[in-house]
Amino acid sequence: MTRILLTGAAAFPLTALLGYLLLPVLRALKAGQSIREVGPTWHNYKAGTPMMGGLMFVFSTIVCLLVNIPSMGDYSVFYVLMLALCFGFIGFLDDFTKIRHHQNLGLTSLQKAMLQMAVSAVFLYAMYRSGAMDTHLYIPFFNVRFDLHPIVYIFFAMFVMVGCVNAVNLTDGVDGLSSSVTLPVMVFFTAASVALGKYDLALLPASLVGGLIAYLFYNWHPAKVFMGDTGSLFLGGVVCSLAFALEMPLILILVGFVYICETLSVILQVGYFKATHGKRLFKMAPIHHHFEMCGWKEEKIVLSFAAVSAVMCLLAWFGISGLIG
Repeated sequence: MTRILLTGAAAFPLTALLGYLLLPVLRALKAGQSIREVGPTWHNYKAGTPMMGGLMFVFSTIVCLLVNIPSMGDYSVFYVLMLALCFGFIGFLDDFTKIRHHQNLGLTSLQKAMLQMAVSAVFLYAMYRSGAMDTHLYIPFFNVRFDLHPIVYIFFAMFVMVGCVNAVNLTDGVDGLSSSVTLPVMVFFTAASVALGKYDLALLPASLVGGLIAYLFYNWHPAKVFMGDTGSLFLGGVVCSLAFALEMPLILILVGFVYICETLSVILQVGYFKATHGKRLFKMAPIHHHFEMCGWKEEKIVLSFAAVSAVMCLLAWFGISGLIG
């Protein structure tokens, strides 16, 4: 437990230092954000703000885990890390394409979806073959499990992973939002890993707790840097892969409640727009932009959404009480 706490604490100054070193590099490379024309017009002043800031907590997480290797007894945490890094690399390709062409259009939706599905399939197969994951589906609150056929489970898991990663990506639309919402999620997974005796696995979310707090010093409104798809897809990869590594994917319904609401707001907006021939259900989607257009300041949105995330993570803790009891 001490090792986990020290890892989380060490990630804070390490991420802060990496941010201090990274920002001048991103500025020199002119790695600035392009604002989408369909987005809120008042975000135009953010154009040129350096992106790919997620690299600071990605690198600090890698360092924190590598330093712990001599004291590890279970290396399955590196399956989780590798999946998150693969998703982060897809995000990096997307960010790099945007920067290269100086517009907010990176990889196509089809390209990203195909890459994400391939990465998910490889991860799930590797975890299953290594024995680090079974095909039992745990039902929170009811404390029951039922077994799925491996092929059915893998297809189900691929759908959940790709959906989760893109949902986290959608949440990254207001300064500090994605990192603030994800912070209590990482606290939950750290506590759950410890409660289940998976201390080495707990090192990953613990390092992100410290890393995200440090990142917020750079990303809080007005943001000095954006995490970009590099950071948001990495975070999404960590969130979904931890749920599967702990064999409780359905817990994502609770801990990922804000991500789900963001995604549903987009789906409902598009569906309603088409069904009513141009009418809007929300003033703008994802839903954090709706609240912006209702007059909420970015700080209020971030604190409110983070509070909802924290409450849902607390509820999730009670949901797995039968598993950890």
